[in-house]
Amino acid sequence: MKTRPAGRPGGRPSVVAHRGASGERPEHTLAAYELALAQGADGLECDVRLTRDGQLICMHDRRIDRTSTGRGVVSSMTLDALKAHDYGSWHASVTASERTSVALGDPDISNPEVDRYSEPSEPHTVLTLRELLTLVVDWPSPKTLFIETKHPVRFGGLVEFKLLAELQRFGLANPRTDTDPPVVFMSFAPSAVFRIRRAAPRLPSVLLGENSRYLGVAPSASGMPTAIGPSIKMLRERPSIVERARASGRATYCWTVDHPADVALCRDLGVRWLATNFPLRTRLQLEEQHSQRQSG
Repeated sequence: MKTRPAGRPGGRPSVVAHRGASGERPEHTLAAYELALAQGADGLECDVRLTRDGQLICMHDRRIDRTSTGRGVVSSMTLDALKAHDYGSWHASVTASERTSVALGDPDISNPEVDRYSEPSEPHTVLTLRELLTLVVDWPSPKTLFIETKHPVRFGGLVEFKLLAELQRFGLANPRTDTDPPVVFMSFAPSAVFRIRRAAPRLPSVLLGENSRYLGVAPSASGMPTAIGPSIKMLRERPSIVERARASGRATYCWTVDHPADVALCRDLGVRWLATNFPLRTRLQLEEQHSQRQSG
């Protein structure tokens, strides 16, 4: 299955909220994802890990030490044990003055849907993938959820097996359209992408990192990813990879794009999906530049 083409150079990339609006709210919390959606993000990104009792949770690190009040390895803890900690107190959320300046720059920020998420909710508990999928599915307008599985992990391919089971539960494992898919799978591990593509060939997939630059076989081949996922550093060093991907029928997902110059670079190259910690600011920049091009 092919994803929507990477887009023409100079076109508007879709804005993907990296771990939610993580520049303004604690990453991988419900508050971060709700704010990102309210700010008009086209999609959300999350990392998933498997708990000791087989539950998929949204967590980047192997350990919970950095982002919680607790300590421990995710794979050795049950969901109940993980829920005993707070996942937001470490984060320096934006100040009232910063929120005001952001609001003044966005004509949509004053609507009730956005105002509802202007203040972070407390406490911040660990977020399960099921809860995040429910949020996305129930949102009034269609959004794409980019799900990355982490490797190496003690459970190996069981993570992808559990993920597919969860997507099937929501009816998302076999998307009907490739234009704006409800879910895109991602991993730095080629073996993980291969497992997903073989088991769910219609599910779009992104091979992240350096390995993606070596892809040559068309994505229609069994087990091959449908998109590449370079970092912004890799994109700056090798901008030609976007055109090479486009020539082979692949889209480009770039992470993590926060600087205005990098946002402009992604747009100029024709990147399809742009992951950022600041979805509102990035969306406003892209819309302003698109408007200027239209009027010019």
